[in-house]
Amino acid sequence: MRFYRFRDSLVFRRETGLLCVLFPAVRRGRPMRVALIHYWLVGMRGGEKVLESMCRLFPQADIYTHVLRRSAVSERILRHNIKTTFINRLPNAARWYQKYLPLMPLALEQLDLRGYDLVLSNESGPAKGVITGQNCLHICYCHSPMRYLWDFYQDYLESVGAVPRLAFRFFASRLRLWDCASAARVDHFIANSRNVAERIRKHWRRDAAVIHPPVDHARFCPTSLATAPQDAPYILLGQLVDYKRADLAVRAFNSSGRRLEIIGEGSQLPRLKALARRNIVFHGRLGDAETVRLLQEVRALIFPGEEDFGLTPLEAMSAGRPVVAYGRGGALETVKDGVTGLFFSEQTPESMNAAIDRLEANYAAFVPQVISEHAAAFDVSVFERKLTNHIEELLARWRGSSTTRFADSGDGEYA
Repeated sequence: MRFYRFRDSLVFRRETGLLCVLFPAVRRGRPMRVALIHYWLVGMRGGEKVLESMCRLFPQADIYTHVLRRSAVSERILRHNIKTTFINRLPNAARWYQKYLPLMPLALEQLDLRGYDLVLSNESGPAKGVITGQNCLHICYCHSPMRYLWDFYQDYLESVGAVPRLAFRFFASRLRLWDCASAARVDHFIANSRNVAERIRKHWRRDAAVIHPPVDHARFCPTSLATAPQDAPYILLGQLVDYKRADLAVRAFNSSGRRLEIIGEGSQLPRLKALARRNIVFHGRLGDAETVRLLQEVRALIFPGEEDFGLTPLEAMSAGRPVVAYGRGGALETVKDGVTGLFFSEQTPESMNAAIDRLEANYAAFVPQVISEHAAAFDVSVFERKLTNHIEELLARWRGSSTTRFADSGDGEYA
């Protein structure tokens, strides 16, 4: 066990690579109490991977969430004391949780966080709106301001029926007011990308440091990296919902006749199956091992949507596979054009197929070892080091000077 003295009131203890903090509760002879706030726990996607890292850094932290589906969550998360809001007790909450969105602000504000010294909220759905005490530091790691309230509001309205559309129009304006008001309850923001930091500044008028989310590089990187054979299929991986634009990939591959394998489920699956030709195969939801195997064997990943950040390209690149991505959003921060993949400029089948043609014409230039090494810069260990250092810095500022408590943590990527 090693101790580090920080200013006069802060002591950090590092043990087996995990961060433990004693702060100002040291004077009272107890460890610092930490709460992790997560929107809902119904699967293991990018937000949950970030939560897993937070769990490693704070192994004694309590977790608060709106809905918990235990069978869909990792063992590491389940080791923690998990408390749910009243949303979890509503009918069929594990499936209908998004329908209860208008109730989530009230649910968050009912949480009793007295006695916590540090609150880390993990925001994509409602999480940051908790009420914390005067002596509690609240840091929000933001995957995006809620897309369906802001940037993709009109897209969402077009994707639902007449009755949900009418109801959402009524609730959305009220939710936006709460969303902006609750942003003022956060002491410091961390964005998962420069793209999201710009959204935070636009919608909430707050600055945010940038720490990219983690990819488990070792899990996807094979022992031996090799170039994929010319007849290998392309792959599309992810949730099959409107904004992911899987329909664009299906139309493009219908036109070209190239092989495409699609992994994932979602509301668009029946429509996509009806649209697809024989060269396109749907696998549905696969286990981790099978997904990793397919990523290691394909020609390249297709990434047709505009994402906040997007971990899937990094998973493919970890496996040494190039990415053909729409050149907007988070992909601009992970894909190096001409080195680890190529961009297409318009969300049309023609633009996507033109990029794939360029990839095929220059495929030998995309070296698997170089692609995988690029993805290693986003590894879990890198993320946890950056997050640890930034939290230590913010805690030091918090205890060091009351005049800087509410100053934003600054713009730009955190090293």
